[in-house]
Amino acid sequence: MSTAIKEIKKTRPVKPLDPEKIKQELLAKYPPKVARKRSKQILVNKKDEDGKIPSIGANVRTVPGIITQRGCSYAGCKGVILGPTRDIVNITHGPIGCGFYSWLTRRNQTRPASDQDDNFMTYCFSTDMQDEDIVFGGEKKLKSAIQEAYDAFKPKAISIFSTCPVGLIGDDVHAVAREMKEKLGINIFGFSCEGYRGVSQSAGHHIANNGIFTHVVGKDDTIKDADYKINLLGEYNIGGDGFEIDRILDACGISVVSTFSGNSTYDQFANSHTADLNTVMCHRSINYVADMMELKYGIPWIKINFIGAKSTAKSLRKIAAYFDEPALIKKVEMVIEREMPEVEAVSEDVKKRCEGKVAMLFVGGSRAHHYQELFREIGMKTVSAGYEFAHRDDYEGRAVIPDIKIDADSRNIEELDIEKDPEKYRPRKTPEEMASLANKGVPFKKYDGMMPEMAEGSLIIDDVSQYETELLLKIYKPDIYCAGIKEKYAIQKSGIPMKQLHSYDSGGPYAGFKGAINFYKEIDRMVNSNVWRFLEAPWQSHPELSAKYVWE
Repeated sequence: MSTAIKEIKKTRPVKPLDPEKIKQELLAKYPPKVARKRSKQILVNKKDEDGKIPSIGANVRTVPGIITQRGCSYAGCKGVILGPTRDIVNITHGPIGCGFYSWLTRRNQTRPASDQDDNFMTYCFSTDMQDEDIVFGGEKKLKSAIQEAYDAFKPKAISIFSTCPVGLIGDDVHAVAREMKEKLGINIFGFSCEGYRGVSQSAGHHIANNGIFTHVVGKDDTIKDADYKINLLGEYNIGGDGFEIDRILDACGISVVSTFSGNSTYDQFANSHTADLNTVMCHRSINYVADMMELKYGIPWIKINFIGAKSTAKSLRKIAAYFDEPALIKKVEMVIEREMPEVEAVSEDVKKRCEGKVAMLFVGGSRAHHYQELFREIGMKTVSAGYEFAHRDDYEGRAVIPDIKIDADSRNIEELDIEKDPEKYRPRKTPEEMASLANKGVPFKKYDGMMPEMAEGSLIIDDVSQYETELLLKIYKPDIYCAGIKEKYAIQKSGIPMKQLHSYDSGGPYAGFKGAINFYKEIDRMVNSNVWRFLEAPWQSHPELSAKYVWE
């Protein structure tokens, strides 16, 4: 165990920490060229004289040799976006390790309507490429795998995901998909989502959005019999989050046509263009579909957040305000009034033990932003946060999108040319209605990002490294650190509680009102547990032999 780790759990500094000095300490041991690059990705959240937040370096390649927590493009496409869909057979074309790694690692839950409905999520489909397939090509093996899956399950659709070796040897998964689609008579489509395509899993999200939009969305024009129809975008039903959100929306009389992609189905995707409103939770992973559906079908979108009780109430009110129906507005207020007393009672109780404690959040998607609301509700402060795979607009807000330069890595990802559908385009609101709603607090296509909502002087770090993590723990000595799967055990060995927000481990749901209660209790249990003081063995606290590392 390193000296830095040993020192982490000593008393937190009484004097206020200078974030600029901390930034310089984080950069001190990097070579000059690396330090210059990392300095653009490590910022002190401080507005300038004009009230503008600083510009952060994001969506850039990780420096070779730095231990990053990122995933690959394949993981973002197959594991994140398509993984939660239960009735599409998702075949990984590549070595078995890729397919196995992306299989249910996020604890996506699903709930088929009956035992007769397909659910393939419990299966790991892979072509299991071997050495000879790399040498001679794997297209024949892929065709055989598609045929085998069709014969065994008779699915509505089959999707194919390319891994790194597939791109390197040149297997054409799209040609195979077209051939087998014609042969079998079902929808079969492929994704060029090789792990090296793009700088992180974010590239895979974009590729998956393009593929689903091209091959599935708009295939079913059936109009659902409901008064208020929405799509829930960027919600993946991790630990049952989607079930809690559905419970709340059902109580309000709001009908979900499709979820992208928690507890989702092929038919939901195909029918999603019939909704009246798109609501976006995870901005990074799904904003592409929201924009394309607005251009092609006329469905506007708003940013919402069901993480945190207050955010849930605010989001419900925004949805009700969009439909502008007194009956819906009244029902939403009734649901909020019914749910909030229990939430407030638990939060007030937990706040007695958690108020003033310090948290850090480094996790992908919008979670490093959204979960700060839950910590605020129990009186905890987030001193540092960042994303694994964000772009500048996730940090600074969508207003900066016109200023973002397109680099070579981003050009690897196809940009679809979207036009109004001549038959299905139907503007849900007139420009005048949109403007009126925006004036009433329902802005469209707007996301202000994480940084404007964080405290002055907090440290924002994009693509945090393991070395930086250890140093942050030593300096800040936080009461809890929230991140993903890879860094979990390294954090816990330092004596810091680690809340895994990538897949929740065994917890959840944490969305909505009931989810907020679950989270309050979980954090209370973790930060106030005595187990962490027993982490150090007696011979570590009172060694009979001592030594120093060569660099000390």
